[in-house]
Amino acid sequence: MIRIAGMAGNRGRNLLNITDRAPGGAELSVVLTTSEDAPVREGAAEREIPTEVVPLEDGMSRTDHEEAVLEALADYEFDLVCLDGYMRILTDTFLDAVPTTLNVHPSLLPSFPGTDAWGDALEAGVSTTGCTVHVVTDATDDEGNVVESEVDAGPIVTQEPIPVYEGDDEDSLSDRVLYEGEFRAYPRAVKWFAEDAVAVDEDGGTVSVGEDVATTPGDDHDGLPGRRLVSNDRLETLRYGENPHQDAAVYTDYTCEEASVVHAEQLNEGAKALSYNNYNDADGALNLIKEFDEPAAAVIKHTNPAGCATADSLAEAYEKALSTDPMSAFGGIVALNRECDAETAAQVIDSFKEVVVAPGYSEDALEILFEKDNLRVLDVGELGERTERFTEKPLVGGRLVQERDRQSISVDDLEVVTEREPTDEELESMIFGWQTLKHVKSNGILFTEGTETVGVGMGQVSRVDAVRLAAMKADEHAEGKDTEGAVMASDAFFPFPDGIEEAASAGIEAVVQPGGSVNDEDVIAAADEHDIAMAFTGKRSFRHD
Repeated sequence: MIRIAGMAGNRGRNLLNITDRAPGGAELSVVLTTSEDAPVREGAAEREIPTEVVPLEDGMSRTDHEEAVLEALADYEFDLVCLDGYMRILTDTFLDAVPTTLNVHPSLLPSFPGTDAWGDALEAGVSTTGCTVHVVTDATDDEGNVVESEVDAGPIVTQEPIPVYEGDDEDSLSDRVLYEGEFRAYPRAVKWFAEDAVAVDEDGGTVSVGEDVATTPGDDHDGLPGRRLVSNDRLETLRYGENPHQDAAVYTDYTCEEASVVHAEQLNEGAKALSYNNYNDADGALNLIKEFDEPAAAVIKHTNPAGCATADSLAEAYEKALSTDPMSAFGGIVALNRECDAETAAQVIDSFKEVVVAPGYSEDALEILFEKDNLRVLDVGELGERTERFTEKPLVGGRLVQERDRQSISVDDLEVVTEREPTDEELESMIFGWQTLKHVKSNGILFTEGTETVGVGMGQVSRVDAVRLAAMKADEHAEGKDTEGAVMASDAFFPFPDGIEEAASAGIEAVVQPGGSVNDEDVIAAADEHDIAMAFTGKRSFRHD
């Protein structure tokens, strides 16, 4: 826990925000102000924080006032001083007598120091301003006169950028800097001090922060940054979000070099623009076909594969992918990892599809695809390498960030755990199934034969139900396929043998799964009883979003 002496000149909204959020367990010991009428006193009283008032009396020098402030604070214990709109230049009389003193300034120092940072930013016409939390240092000379160049010049602890929008005035900009900038940066700085992560070198004018680096102690990963600053530009406003009552827009990161649907060219300009759901599904489809070096095709519906396959030709891959579940593929998204040719295009338009995504199209293919007025045709260009490291999911009040699941396994990575060894064909199918399964929502089960999907069981809260769903999909929806002799892939271990029993009933003859359950021995025994070959990957491939 860290105890704070807060000093405010008016409303003290940053101090009250820190109190309410208690970053790092911080709490205010006292709030001091220069006026009996300062609104911060009421907010402090509501939170049962004691307050002190040290007025600026006529004829009182700067040193005299600081000594009075120190006397008022003498009965309180505190480890940090936080200023908030405390419109007094402090000297070493005060600063040398207390722990580190912090202030938050409403600009990205050293730009726009002084009392009118918002107006200065607007007058300068900058597109970005922000706030700075810095260590307070003496800005007076030996005679006690203020040295303007030294005001707001202490070493910087942290900053937060804030955009300046067309039409902003001082009120709108100051509100945005406060609520979106200062309310983030000040608690962050306090938390670092509470965690003893900050080293202040006032003589050298530097601050180092141990927590503001990418670390995952004890792991062999590259780590995640202490902060993520993401700046995207709105590409376009969408008709609506997932549902018509939701507003939506798509934002773009122009620094992204990886092939993406956001940066794709829509070739048939007369067709309607992509919707929120189109973008989401097309992104999922494109990420799936990036898994394969061989000609690959996938059909996606609601971010789940309705079918996926690789083959010697693109047209054959698409035919196999579509035949997994042609009913569910209606209104879906098609993704291809080769230039779309006329033969593939003719199959795509044979039933209703929303979008087709590919790294190029032949002239004949475009002529065929353009026959469908509202089939959006996206050219993502050369697929190249997968360069984007992170994926993220917004939460109310924050976001989850993780490394992309770029695991790729080979036959050598598989541990065969059953009496029967998988055949070469089953091993090939296990590898294909595992790479595809990463893109199926958990709990996910995939039935495959060779390098094509047979049945997909996605998004179930029970793994055994996911097996049943995959079997049902294959039996009732697949064309020219069945589960007899197929391979089953599971994105996590089987907690009980019942999933294997269901698979055996469906005719599954080989299984690939992570392993690692306390009941692995029972699951392996069930596989042996049904002469099912089973291999462990040692890795899980959940997909929860």
